[in-house]
Amino acid sequence: MTRLALDRVTDFGDFGRGAELRGLLKQAFSRSRSSDVRVSPDGRHVHVILRTPASSLQTFDRNPRAHPGPGQKGLDLAHPRSAPIVDLLYLDHAAPLLAVVCEDGRSEIWRFREPQSGWQLLQTLDLCNSPRARVVSACVCLNLVVWCEERPPSSESPSASGPPLRFCICSRSFELDRGGLGFGGVRIALHNSPRYRVVGSGENVYLLPEGRCPGTVSRFFLSWSPRRDSFAVNSACRGLLHRKSSPASRESDFRGLIAECVGVLSAAEPPGIRAWAPTGCGGLLLLLTTGWVCAMQKDGVLRRVYKLPDNCVAGPGAPTGLNVYRDVVALVVGQTLFLIDTKCGVELEKIALKKEGLLFVNCLESHTPHLLSDSGLFVVTPGGGGERVSPASVLAEAVFEEACKYYQQRSLSSTPLTVEKLKKGGMFQAPIALAAILGDYLSADPSKHAGGHDKLLRSLDGELKTLVAMESLRTSMVKASEKDLESLCQTLVQQEVGRLLCADVERDNLLYLNSIFQMFPAQAWQALRAVLQLRCNGDGSLSTHAPAEVWKSVLAPVQVAANFSHAPVTAPLPVFELLCSSVFQFQPGWLPRFLEAAQRQAGSVSATSSWSYGVKDTAESLPLYKRALAVLPDDGQHQDLEVELLLCSQRPNAVMQALRILMGLRQWARVTETAQRFCRQSPLLNKEIFAALLCEVSQHRDLDPYLDLLWALCPEDLTVTSILNMVLKNLPPSSAALDAGPFRPGSRQPTVGLLKPLLSRVLQRESRPSRRYADILQSPTFPPPAPPRQPAPGGTRAAD
Repeated sequence: MTRLALDRVTDFGDFGRGAELRGLLKQAFSRSRSSDVRVSPDGRHVHVILRTPASSLQTFDRNPRAHPGPGQKGLDLAHPRSAPIVDLLYLDHAAPLLAVVCEDGRSEIWRFREPQSGWQLLQTLDLCNSPRARVVSACVCLNLVVWCEERPPSSESPSASGPPLRFCICSRSFELDRGGLGFGGVRIALHNSPRYRVVGSGENVYLLPEGRCPGTVSRFFLSWSPRRDSFAVNSACRGLLHRKSSPASRESDFRGLIAECVGVLSAAEPPGIRAWAPTGCGGLLLLLTTGWVCAMQKDGVLRRVYKLPDNCVAGPGAPTGLNVYRDVVALVVGQTLFLIDTKCGVELEKIALKKEGLLFVNCLESHTPHLLSDSGLFVVTPGGGGERVSPASVLAEAVFEEACKYYQQRSLSSTPLTVEKLKKGGMFQAPIALAAILGDYLSADPSKHAGGHDKLLRSLDGELKTLVAMESLRTSMVKASEKDLESLCQTLVQQEVGRLLCADVERDNLLYLNSIFQMFPAQAWQALRAVLQLRCNGDGSLSTHAPAEVWKSVLAPVQVAANFSHAPVTAPLPVFELLCSSVFQFQPGWLPRFLEAAQRQAGSVSATSSWSYGVKDTAESLPLYKRALAVLPDDGQHQDLEVELLLCSQRPNAVMQALRILMGLRQWARVTETAQRFCRQSPLLNKEIFAALLCEVSQHRDLDPYLDLLWALCPEDLTVTSILNMVLKNLPPSSAALDAGPFRPGSRQPTVGLLKPLLSRVLQRESRPSRRYADILQSPTFPPPAPPRQPAPGGTRAAD
């Protein structure tokens, strides 16, 4: 595989005052003041902002002019300013045209004319309308100069105890012409905002919290599209939260902008932003305090790219530089340069730096990482090594990686063991034997294979060949065309999924498997079908011919305390939940059949080995149907699928839960069908199902068309007394029922005639039927007419 290396372009020998430049850069990097160093877009000018004793600017040009031009005295960029310099903005890359923006809003426009003239001052202007305003950050977006300014407090402003919302986001358009530069009027885009760092990227301007901000404000950042005149509220954990268009007739207010998403913002706990870089196409690259490098696309989608090791996030090796170069992310952490592929998050190279440096983008070579240090300008170029995979180097790295895992398991320390520590630790005994085996494997002399290592070589031959083939496949993907990349990616994912499912379910393997299913969902779904050999039969069931070792890894038990539907982002899903999520995403109708196949395999694996899946709900495992249910969203839109999963489990509690869901949906035909199917399973389940159905009959008349089927399900040990008690106990508490009795004809409640077939069936089954209910069964369906009224005692007196 092609290795990448740093190649020095210049050691500042072709820069004016190169020795002074090296001294200033060394001083800036040693004091962690790399933010005061600027490089022009074409890489030919280096600017260093000096904060003490007075604000000044030192500029160093490549191929400098031999002598100053006439009339240039006193117009040098290094002259002192009355206010501190906020930023340097290049308005035109071709000229180049530089704007020096000071804190009081005064800006100087300089143009560089080579080779004799050098830097010439074109004009000066005040960006702000108010002389009391203070600029805190500035950037360029399209043909706009955008800045954040602080307005002086007024009598109408909030109290000092409230949040400092005295800042405004302003902009001025500019236009290049032959005579110089023309600026438009000041436009205020956002009122009453906190202090923001403005960052231009393509057509968007990002507003990142800076300095002392209220607690809620630090949980989100804004983006502004000048062309669409719209603002968006974004979070470092969820991406786009809210978008709002600004009316052209009035300016936006910060409080009104975030009013509609205050609840979401108060509940969110996003990580902090350690570093940022514009992508140039409207997006933003973020390095979070969790160690993740994320890409914020211009549509608001937040995508994870790469995870730094935990020991790189904080401490002396904290990140000092971040930039993006088309499909490559460059990140400087201490004295290490990470190069990451933005498409798939693969680490392309990790280059050790002799000194710390500053990353910058060269507009002439925007796809190549450039680095500035106190020893010169560097560029990343392909190094030696060729593109052919060397089996010896691959296997040598495998020796060290396997040794690290081996000794990490034996170590009592929680500090991760690295290859460098292993080489220096004096504990490299067992890997020596492994290295000797690999030496014999790579040897061209077949006589060496006849020694004592021959048996070991035969046992390792398959894995060694697989390892070399895997590296060759990864190398082919790097130089593959777009047409072949899809098939190569599918092959690689299938091989990796198959390898991981055949290995022990360790945390590292589980994290890797989760990342594969997250980054390549479609390829992982096809790999799942191929590895498990899933086939859909004509009767609707799924068949599988995967080995028992694979299913043993798939069905590994999990802790009951784990809640996979609400697990944190960093928590890996167990293998079974991960596969169920893939099935649900691409073939939801297969999920119940997949559960049935998994339950069959759990029984066969338990029967053929000492390993047990854990069929009961113990403290160490969950039944498979509960683990499959955990992957369904909690939105109530997949109740039919939930019912099928519950019924597939064949468990009494699950069957009753499914019946209650169907009753809630009022799907009575399916309720009776399910009751007939599962009442034959056990007498206890039969009794529980019949009691639940009799409760429904007592409350409404929706089950009248199915009563004959329901009465046939009556358990043998149920008596008339118990039936009547259940009916009376579950009658709805209505005023009509209390006045007219429970058996009034024409009501929504059951009548004696309705229950007569059931009671007759139960009485016929009793060995000694009681006559206490005979009068009830012989009575007509409806109550007899009322007897004639008796004359009142005072009727005769009335007649008289």
